[in-house]
Formats: sequence, structure tokens, C-alpha cells
Amino acid sequence: MGCLFVMFGAVAPRAAVFILWLARPAYVDAAFDTFLWPLLGILFFPFTTLMYLLVFTPGVGMQGNDWIWVAIAFVLDIGQLAATATDRRYQSGWRNG
Repeated sequence: MGCLFVMFGAVAPRAAVFILWLARPAYVDAAFDTFLWPLLGILFFPFTTLMYLLVFTPGVGMQGNDWIWVAIAFVLDIGQLAATATDRRYQSGWRNG
């Protein structure tokens, strides 16, 4: 059950960005200049990319408090990457001490 929860947590933001990109391509194009940034965002920083798309206002862009939400999502992404790296290290048999 725990593995299913982890898999859903890892896939959900990527799927949400991908579905948003398919449903509203003009909205994603307004937020990003090229298709490369959202593609890299889906692969490496899915929470940050999703939050950026949610708080971005076409024609206005990002304003003051919007960056706080993007920063929180970035911290979540870094935490997920760090947890994955730590888990791989322990599964490979490496132990500290």
C-alpha cells in the first residue's frame, strides 16, 4: 500500500502538467517561451512546473506572492530528489559507519 502511495505521488504532478499541456496548449505556451522548459520541468521538477502553471497569469506574468508558492513547490521537488537518492543509496548496500 505504501509503494502505491509513493508511485501515485511521483506520477500525479507529471500527469497533471501533461494533461494541462494537452488540454490548454496556449496557456502553457504563454507561460513558457519554448517547449523545452515544460518538458524538462515534467522530468526533473514536476511540482515546481505545475505550481508555476497554476499561479501564472497570462498577460501579467508572475507577481510577488506567486513566487512563494513556486518556492514551496521547489522545496518539495528537492526533497523528493533527496529522498530518492538516499533510498537508492541504502538499497545498494551502502551504509554510513
